[in-house]
Amino acid sequence: MTKSTKEFLNPKTLMAPAGYTHIARASGGTTIYIAGQVSSDEAGKLIGENNFEAQAEQVFRNLKIAVEAAGGTMADLVKMNVYLVAEVARTTYRNSARSAIAMSTSRIRRPLRWSW
Repeated sequence: MTKSTKEFLNPKTLMAPAGYTHIARASGGTTIYIAGQVSSDEAGKLIGENNFEAQAEQVFRNLKIAVEAAGGTMADLVKMNVYLVAEVARTTYRNSARSAIAMSTSRIRRPLRWSW
């Protein structure tokens, strides 16, 4: 991957953020897009049924595998969207990406198999 630069900004004219950054600016490098990751292993087996920590750990393992397959590292992440099925403490994923969104949802579907 080509070297990129990242800058994280929190203008004093906006409220002080807690655990995220208001603005992320990235330049240079290569942009990749990774599909949503779920808590399944390489065989498709659900990891950590009814155990949020185990599921989150598997999701981040999957994310790391995807980022590295594209030639990057977790430190290269600029923005991440997190969708949760239940309300949980933000500390679980706080340091993953400085610009992030977290949403709760009632359900997350496994990826569909598309035939293009």
